Amino acid sequence: MAAHDLSNCADAAGMNRSESAQRSREVQGLVPSKTSRQDVMVNLSKPACAERRVKRLKKSVWASGHLHGIADHGHRPPVCWFVTLTYAKADSWKADHVSKAIQRFRDWCRAAGHACRYTWVGEIQPGRLVSTGKAVVHYHLLAWLPVGILMPHWDRAVGRRAAFWNHGMTNTEKAFSGVGYLMKYLSKLGELTIFPKGMRLYGIGGLTAAGRSVRSWFNLPEWVKRSHGVGEVKRIACGFVVQATGEMLEAAYSVSVVSGALILRQLRDIPERFHDGAYSTFPRAA
Repeated sequence: MAAHDLSNCADAAGMNRSESAQRSREVQGLVPSKTSRQDVMVNLSKPACAERRVKRLKKSVWASGHLHGIADHGHRPPVCWFVTLTYAKADSWKADHVSKAIQRFRDWCRAAGHACRYTWVGEIQPGRLVSTGKAVVHYHLLAWLPVGILMPHWDRAVGRRAAFWNHGMTNTEKAFSGVGYLMKYLSKLGELTIFPKGMRLYGIGGLTAAGRSVRSWFNLPEWVKRSHGVGEVKRIACGFVVQATGEMLEAAYSVSVVSGALILRQLRDIPERFHDGAYSTFPRAA
């Protein structure tokens, strides 16, 4: 849980030097660990931070993939297409390449009158990493188009339309298992995966307002989700606000810093879950 989601702690009051030293030794592991009934220790080492980053990535991709595939009222479900974008040269990657390609695809969708719905993830090509020793990037993208509409080849120009992707080869096919395609590639990621500096790991676009609410709910801290449903709470810089009343939620934890870790101390009782997931808390029409 990020520090800005918690109330600030003035200092590590109540922790004597021996306690601090003991906790500093305990944080040498690679995963968060509980130190008492109230306290949670969050490791800030690079492998542990990378592992949490990948975990958030998987959660967002899974949620967006299912939400994109929901049919609009009165329409057949959209067809999911799977596109792989690769580089011809191992060292030609730049951070804005994928965003520019997505913008060209978005322009094509707008001109054709189609909703632009997509989810993409970045990956390091394991084979080229082993053979060349270089972290060669490629991208996997899912996009949802109406029934009967074919996905253009991203590396080919047609008439006045420029190629969406001009940095190497692409592959396009129908994705019969939808988001399962992306989750297969994400299963290879772990805490030791190294990405180039400045690389975005994923991108999501075209969700409906309801879909964005569900995705936002999935990314809330567990203590918030236990007592509030989809669309009920908004995240702001200094905490969480209840939409209906404007009330700031009382912080559930305080945070203090020790060497290489954060100590999260529980400030109040946290209720049991009142629901079975996002869709059981989704607002119903009157």
